Amino acid sequence: MKKNSTLKKLLAAALSLSLALTLAACTGAGNDSGSSGASSSDGTAAGGSSTSAAKTEYKIGLVKYMDHASLDQIEKNVQKELDAKSAELGVTFNYADYTYNGQGDGTTLNQIAAQLVADGVDVVVPIATPAAQVMQSVVTDEDIPIIFAAVSDPVTANLVQDMDAPGGTITGVSDALNTEMIMKMMLAVDPDIQTVGLLYSKSEDSSKKPIEEAKAFLDASGISYVEKTGTNTDEVNSAVDALISAGVEAIFTPTDNTVMQAELSIFEKLNEAKIPHYTGANSFALNGAFFGYGVDYDDLGAETADMVVDLLVNGADPATTPVVILAHEAATINTETCEAIGLSLDDVKAAFATLGIGVVEITTAQSFS
Repeated sequence: MKKNSTLKKLLAAALSLSLALTLAACTGAGNDSGSSGASSSDGTAAGGSSTSAAKTEYKIGLVKYMDHASLDQIEKNVQKELDAKSAELGVTFNYADYTYNGQGDGTTLNQIAAQLVADGVDVVVPIATPAAQVMQSVVTDEDIPIIFAAVSDPVTANLVQDMDAPGGTITGVSDALNTEMIMKMMLAVDPDIQTVGLLYSKSEDSSKKPIEEAKAFLDASGISYVEKTGTNTDEVNSAVDALISAGVEAIFTPTDNTVMQAELSIFEKLNEAKIPHYTGANSFALNGAFFGYGVDYDDLGAETADMVVDLLVNGADPATTPVVILAHEAATINTETCEAIGLSLDDVKAAFATLGIGVVEITTAQSFS
C-alpha cells in the first residue's frame, strides 16, 4: 500500500527493532502467535468501513493479549467465523496480515496499535481487557472502530459509557462473571468451609469487580478470606504457596489472565494440598484447576466475529450497538483433579444439581483441541 503516513516514518525504526524482538513468535493466521502484520494493497484508509458498501476486502486487526488456553480459543473461533462469513458473503475479511500477540506486554501492545493505525485497518479486535484498553488509547483518535472480545467489565475498564449504549467507537462481547453463583457452588460442595483464598492480579481491571463481589458474599456468609496477588507466573506461584500456608480450604480466581497463564504451574501443588481451585473459565480446568464456570469461549469468538461483520458490511454503529453478554452454562470439572483432591465427582454433580447447574467433564491438557 502507499506509504504516506508520518506516523509510520516516525515509528519505523522502533517498530522494526522492537517488533522483531518481541513479536518473533507471531507467525501468521491460524497460529496462536499471530502474523508479521504486513499490510494489504487495497489502499483503504483507517476507519474506511463507513463508506465501504462496494468493498470486497476488509482489514481486521486481531490482537490477542497473551498466550493461554482461553484467549487462544477465542482467537481461533474469531478467525473460523470470519472465514465462514467470507465464504457466505463473497468478501474477504483479511485478518491474516494483521494478527498479533501482545505477549502480555504494554509496550508491545502500543507498538502493535501504532502499526495497525499505519496499516489503515478497518477495525481492531482486541482479545482481553488489557489489550482493549491499549488499543482504545491509540486507535480511537484515528476513528478506527473497536470490537472487543472477553472484556469482563467494559464500564469499569472505561471502554464504554453503558453496556446498552456504549456511546463511542467501541463495543464488543463481554465474559462478565456470575461470581455469586460460583460462591454458591463452592458452598454446595463444602457447606462448612471457613476460609477462602482469593488469588488474582491487581494489574487486571477484569478481576476487580468479581473480587469485590466475592468479598461481599463471603462477608455476608461469615466466611473469612485471605487475599494474595501476583503479576507474573513466579509471583502467582509464591501467592499460592502463601495461601496453602495460610490454611485456606478453597481458592477463587475470576477471569484473570495472569493466573490463567500460571495455572499449569500451580495446579499440582494445589492438588497435593487438597485445595479446590474455583475459577471463572473452563480453560482453567483444562489446565488443571478443579473447577471452571463462565461463558463458552467458542461462542464468544464467533459472536465477536459476527459483530465485526455487522459493523463492516451492514454499517452497524458501535455507539448504539449494545455490548453482548453471553449466558453462563454448565460448570466444567477436571475429573483428574477432582479425584486428586479427594472429592467424589458424583457428589459434586449432586451438589451443583441443587442449583440447577450441570457439569461438563474435562481432563488436563495445555490447549483445547
